[in-house]
Amino acid sequence: GGPPPPLDKKSSTTTTNLDDEAVVLGVKEYYGQTLQSSASLKTSACTSCDRPTGRVAEALKLVPHEVLSKFYGCGYPIPPGVNGLRILDLGCGSGRDCYVAAALVGEVGEVVGVDMTDEQLAVARAHADEYCASVLGYARTNMRFVEGYIENLSGIGIGEQTVDLVISNCVVNLSVNKERVFAELFRALAPGGEFQFSDVFCDRELPQEVRTHKILVGECLGGAMEEEAFLAMATETGFLEPIMVTRSPIEVHDAELRDLLGDAKFSSVTYRVFKVAEDRRIKDGRVVTYNGKFEDGKSGYRVSADVTLLEGQKTRVEGKVATAVCETWISKFFDVERSCCSGGCC
Repeated sequence: GGPPPPLDKKSSTTTTNLDDEAVVLGVKEYYGQTLQSSASLKTSACTSCDRPTGRVAEALKLVPHEVLSKFYGCGYPIPPGVNGLRILDLGCGSGRDCYVAAALVGEVGEVVGVDMTDEQLAVARAHADEYCASVLGYARTNMRFVEGYIENLSGIGIGEQTVDLVISNCVVNLSVNKERVFAELFRALAPGGEFQFSDVFCDRELPQEVRTHKILVGECLGGAMEEEAFLAMATETGFLEPIMVTRSPIEVHDAELRDLLGDAKFSSVTYRVFKVAEDRRIKDGRVVTYNGKFEDGKSGYRVSADVTLLEGQKTRVEGKVATAVCETWISKFFDVERSCCSGGCC
């Protein structure tokens, strides 16, 4: 239901508009009616690329079976230490990540899931109240599900700078207007906020017949972003340069689909995209120490694929990692030796 997602003005009078509308309707049908469970998928794109750890793994055990079986995602884009945060899940589907997040943010936190597929939202809503009350023991339900489009968050009441963390699991690729998605995210996130998402990326721009192929789009391949183009789009929108957390190759099981895709290589990648004002960004380095102030902290804090900070151990971090550690919502987990930099060692 609802209006079609917003389109760029430059394409509104071209045949691209028709393709976009067909893609949106195709995605709705694929996730609302064609797929019956995650076992129906023809590729590994929309299944998990990494294993959950710690409290995420524990929370997953509490999620209702129907929610799990109807969920199609490629990762676990919920960072540690989210207690008390306001979280928005883009394209929440049956709500698996919202249910996990509801457990992790605690009763004082808030979780909102947005999706355009009625059938998926029905599953998400069906168990929410009982889950929060009976399973989590909350006096109130701390999550809600809203029908709408991720390209138009203001249209569903998501105000400016009202969200601390946005998560998304194999969904941005399904959007026909990714620039609008990132612009809306930038508007909605509070300063120091984060968009952490798992999605499908490609090593090249895909031809039109692939980008509008109903099954390939539904399987999260047709709309996959070319990775360099994504990185450029994120920074042009105003975000800090994205930080990669995990990466794994995607296999296409179906021979007919493989032929259509040719030599294109796909990966499932989790990125952290932080909102930090230009004048708050760190150009050099900082010496930081992880203080151990969050659950699951025994193994350290993994900032990126390359950087895990161990409790009590001084570590020098540079550039975008230094900015993330010092100038965003995760800064509370780190002690920074600012005096070191004034002394010239940085």
